[in-house]
Amino acid sequence: VTESRSDLEDLHLYATPREQRFRRFASLEFEGQLYMTPHDFIQAVTSDEPKCAKKWRSLSKQELNQILMETPPVWKGSSKLFRNLNEKGVISYTEYLFLLCILTKPHAGFRIAFNMFDTDGNEMVDKKEFLVLQEIFRKKNEKREKRGDEAKRAMLRLQLYGYHTSTNSVLKTEGEDLVPRSYWDTLRRSTSQALFSDLAERADDISSSLSDTTLLVHFFGKKGKAELNFEDFYRFMDNLQTEVLEIEFLSYSNGMNTISEEDFAHILLRYTNVENTSSYLENMRCSIPEEKGITFDEFRSFFQFLNNLEDFTIAMQMYNFASRSIGQDEFKRAVYVATGVKLSPHLVNTVFKIFDVDRDDQLSYKEFIGIMKDRLNRGFRGYKPIQRYTTFKSCVRKELYSR
Repeated sequence: VTESRSDLEDLHLYATPREQRFRRFASLEFEGQLYMTPHDFIQAVTSDEPKCAKKWRSLSKQELNQILMETPPVWKGSSKLFRNLNEKGVISYTEYLFLLCILTKPHAGFRIAFNMFDTDGNEMVDKKEFLVLQEIFRKKNEKREKRGDEAKRAMLRLQLYGYHTSTNSVLKTEGEDLVPRSYWDTLRRSTSQALFSDLAERADDISSSLSDTTLLVHFFGKKGKAELNFEDFYRFMDNLQTEVLEIEFLSYSNGMNTISEEDFAHILLRYTNVENTSSYLENMRCSIPEEKGITFDEFRSFFQFLNNLEDFTIAMQMYNFASRSIGQDEFKRAVYVATGVKLSPHLVNTVFKIFDVDRDDQLSYKEFIGIMKDRLNRGFRGYKPIQRYTTFKSCVRKELYSR
């Protein structure tokens, strides 16, 4: 069962950019609700558009049960979980938002996330506590819904949340003006409010009205009775971050141990609002004539640093207030002090050569922080494709490897 293209585009008018992206990449439908496969999710966070136009395939109850039966337990998780599951998994819209939150959070934030779910403070998260996520994101969405055809909006809610009409929230909110902008802030604020809500009374109703998903079975077992401890939760989040970075890295490395500095620049700039990307790439080509390459360890350490960007921004602002730019030594020191991440001299030099547009070997707040804040919004808004230029050396390098 598929929805016609005209209906798809019609409902898009009532969806937010995040909802539109989910609907474009989702490929499964069960009882009217749309789901991504693990493969769909990986595509959504690493590609500009789906490789081919998606047609939502309707799952039978038997097919869904078979998929869930093959879901591994959380203690069998790895940094290849999503790739191994491939098409054999279902991810709901609220879980999609949660997974996107994970991708942009520092490791120190994992404990905060776990404690937000652990509403009874017993150092374990059960299925009922985790399902608060469903209500929090649903409530935020209701406050953002566009006015218009109620039937269309009801159809959209069914696709995203699995219900036809608005339900009473389990959360007691204090007014429209207190709703934060980001889903992470919404999660952080609202889970604390859930401590004082009627969640316990309605948890069974919420659970019974929702279909199980791959994530729920992975965390809480096929019967939903298992509990999730922090170590397993941390490992899952760390594995997900690593897996997405591995996929991005491998898409450029062609099986080699490094990617070129230019490819690294492409990966950084592809999710930003930079208009004239060619000037950044040309600036880097002139500044780094000899290609050395970026290893995966360097690549991963840089994105771990980016997930701590808020703390690093404070250090950068101190230089900014003093009307000082920052050199490579100061940059490395500020990164380590603020985030605990050590960046290699070559990686720091590459970053400077990409973003130091005036070529004074100094990095200003505007040159770096503003652009990287855009980068952290990956997956939460539309993508801006970047034309990929390949240097002669990169062509030769990849051609030699292919022989």
